[in-house]
Amino acid sequence: MLDESLLDTPKALAEADRRALLRGAAEAGARVRTAARHAAESGVHDLKPDGRPRAILIAGPGAAAICVADLLGTLAGATSPVTRLAPAGVAPAAGALRWELPGWAGSVDLLLITTPDGSEPGLSLLAEQAYRRGCTVVAVAPADSPLTEAVHNNHGLFVPMATAPYEQDEPLAASAPGVLWALLTPLLALLDRTGLLTAPPDAIEKVADRLDHIAERCGPATATYSNPAKTLAAELADTLPLIWTEGVSAGPAGRRLAAALAELAGQPALVAELPEALASHNALLAGPLAGSADPDDFFRDRVEEAPALHARVVLLRDRPLGGLTAAPAARDLALSHDTPISELEPEPGGELETLAELIAITDFAAVYLALASGA
Repeated sequence: MLDESLLDTPKALAEADRRALLRGAAEAGARVRTAARHAAESGVHDLKPDGRPRAILIAGPGAAAICVADLLGTLAGATSPVTRLAPAGVAPAAGALRWELPGWAGSVDLLLITTPDGSEPGLSLLAEQAYRRGCTVVAVAPADSPLTEAVHNNHGLFVPMATAPYEQDEPLAASAPGVLWALLTPLLALLDRTGLLTAPPDAIEKVADRLDHIAERCGPATATYSNPAKTLAAELADTLPLIWTEGVSAGPAGRRLAAALAELAGQPALVAELPEALASHNALLAGPLAGSADPDDFFRDRVEEAPALHARVVLLRDRPLGGLTAAPAARDLALSHDTPISELEPEPGGELETLAELIAITDFAAVYLALASGA
């Protein structure tokens, strides 16, 4: 059960935040600036690529690497395919994971390694394999990790991950807000140099500014009634979120939210893109998860029995192409089944800025839900 009183008690939130998740969300803008500086100091802006790589391969453990691959694939579009190399292994432990290059990978391809750990032997072996194949290797990981030496020995480019001192005390959650921006920012600068996407230094600085703005709006000192992240967290408590996305940037943000809810708050969620979501989730809204299903079960013990689980639609919108939108149809479908709906739409700005805003607000919401529910 959600302790809503905790949301408006900053001191209690700080005491409950043993994983420093709120601090990571609040410092996202600073993390972007530090990561951009690390990229520049590592020589990313001095690179002179011979042309665009045929394909981008991304390897790394956990939700952070999945989200980075998703975001870069969305931003790059059809210019070069972005493929995440999923690990194999008997356990999600650093020493057990192994990665393999596809058979077609060669000298015209680019391998990106992203990890908040850096101790995975499988990633060091992957860097060696890529060098033998002629692939260019770029890695973002904590400085002085075993991966650092492996990348340097195989003539790759290593960018130190932007970390905070308090993150060295315990392993980082892969969905922690600071982890994503620390891994993603140097790769945005890199792919800007290759021409796969547009992310010059001034655009990255605007992303940092937007993240700072969201941290002010969604910080623990801001009351729930004027805090979109706290409001969303309270609305999602004890529900099954159906996350519907519209617009290019909203898709990765929605999938990121589902991953963060699962890992940080222990809450499942389903994600689909509009307009297909209206068909794929129609049966869910018409079934026992709908708000209209058994609205007042007379025989339920209201003291001993928890209320029935119902769905809640979360509509994440970016500006859709051509002005076409399925949002009115989405609202009509949800309301026709008495299913509540939450909506988030970013303020105007560039593609990176609007994407950052959606991710930042939903990251804060997942963290608040985790803290207030005792996850």
